[in-house]
Parts: sequence; structure tokens; C-alpha cells
Amino acid sequence: MLTNTPEKIAVFDINGTLYNKKSKDEFFRFVCYKNSYKLLDIYHIFLYKLLIKMGAIGQTEFKENFFNYLDNLPPEVVNQYAREFWSIEYSRYFNHELLERVDYLRKQGIKICCVSGGLDVYMEPLYEMFPAEVHLNTRVKYIKNTYKVMGEACKGKEKIRRLDEYFEGRSYHIVEAYSDDIEPLFDLADKAFKVEKGRLTQV
Repeated sequence: MLTNTPEKIAVFDINGTLYNKKSKDEFFRFVCYKNSYKLLDIYHIFLYKLLIKMGAIGQTEFKENFFNYLDNLPPEVVNQYAREFWSIEYSRYFNHELLERVDYLRKQGIKICCVSGGLDVYMEPLYEMFPAEVHLNTRVKYIKNTYKVMGEACKGKEKIRRLDEYFEGRSYHIVEAYSDDIEPLFDLADKAFKVEKGRLTQV
């Protein structure tokens, strides 16, 4: 049985929550602009978006296929693109009410945890500008010129598993949780807030 005092944390999703837009779509547009990708490539990508909406493929398979536009772009190149991308987006297109909440919670000694389904290869540079104490994203590895998801996409119950993994058996307590979806981790939080078009609703 764990006897240590639980560490107080606040958990924030990024896309549609702290970030007013969806980085998956916006970063795609940014990379297409940088590389002058053809319309055929864009059609191919949005076909996968349709397939996931129909339930024909799962989140992990979707992420691997949607991000095929990153094929042949090694991590150091994607990382540089991501730095440029986030330098444009942060903090102009972020929810300023939530950024203020982050500052308040941090001053109360509550650890800020960002848990996002975005791929770590393009999400990690954000945390150089927005220094969350914990940042967990979908893990990918560059194998034979393409990005493969390691394990499961960081969505739904996987977010809880990743938090458990991060704390390595240490006890933690979710004081507040924020997301644009109703998340399983909401059940573990003292207070949970759904963010819809920048507006917060307690659930």
C-alpha cells in the first residue's frame, strides 16, 4: 500500500483546450506549406480522417497513417519545423483564461501535467515555451523513413496509464482536469472542465 502523501496535479489536454486549435491539422498545413505538397497528398490524408469517423480504423492506426506526410522527414527536421510552428502559435492562439489558471495553480504548488494525443516529435518543442512539469504525448519512433506509434495513442484510458507510468507507483491526486472531450480521467479529478470553443463548463 502506498503511504506517501499524494502529489497534487492538474491535468490539461492541449488540442482544443489549452491550444484553441488542433495541432494535428494546423501542423499538417504548416508542413504542407513548407514543402509545397500536392493536392493528391492532402486528399490521401483526409481520407483517413473520414475512416476514423466511420469507425473503420482505431486511433493508433489513424495517427500512423494520417502522419504519413512526415515520411522521409527525419526527427531533427520535424523538430525544427515544430519549433517554427509553435513560435507562431504560442501564445497567440492559446486559451488565456486557462494560461492564467495554470499560473494560479502552479503558485499553489500544484504540478501542471499536459497529457495529449499529439505526437511527441512535434509536441515536445512546445514545452520549451510552455514549461509544464509533466508532458506526455503519443510516442513515436522513426523507422525506415516513417513514424510508428510506440504502444497506444495517448487518448482516453491510455492517458491514465501514462500518468501511472510516469509516477512509477507514487501516489498522485488530480485536483483539476481540462479537456475538449469527456475523458476517463475526469472521474479521478476533484473538478473537471470541458472546454468547448474556448469556454469552460464544469462536468
